[in-house]
Amino acid sequence: MKREETVDHHIKSAWHAISRMYNQKAAQEDFTTAMGFVLININSKEGTAATKIAPLIGLEARSLTRMLKTMEEKGFIFKKADPNDKRSVRIFLTPEGKRKKAISVETIKNFNLQVRELASESELEIFYSVFQKINKVIENIQSEPINPNSYSDKVYEL
Repeated sequence: MKREETVDHHIKSAWHAISRMYNQKAAQEDFTTAMGFVLININSKEGTAATKIAPLIGLEARSLTRMLKTMEEKGFIFKKADPNDKRSVRIFLTPEGKRKKAISVETIKNFNLQVRELASESELEIFYSVFQKINKVIENIQSEPINPNSYSDKVYEL
């Protein structure tokens, strides 16, 4: 099986291309795609508990802590003790953070609109259906013990 014939190759190459595109746009505004995803997941009015952000974007808590520190230094966010739970910290957007969030949302919307101009609704339904199936395969694989001899075809010939 050639690399171009594997599902993961297409997913990975598409995600890298999307990530590069988002990072180019974010770099023009002095932030990163990862920061944009954090900003999108912060409630603009009520703030968001710091502990809720990492799971929403698939980051490790350590990585998020460093990123939040950088974002605070850049003036995108500020932290405030949660009035209901003094042990918890809520993250709020500054006016600049709200501006960066709006740029992130607009970039994502624009990309999705352009994809929707090229792909029909039925093609997108198939695309989403295939991704649901891929996720089921991943869940099944993660719940089974690993057997390296179970796949007979050559993957990535050496």
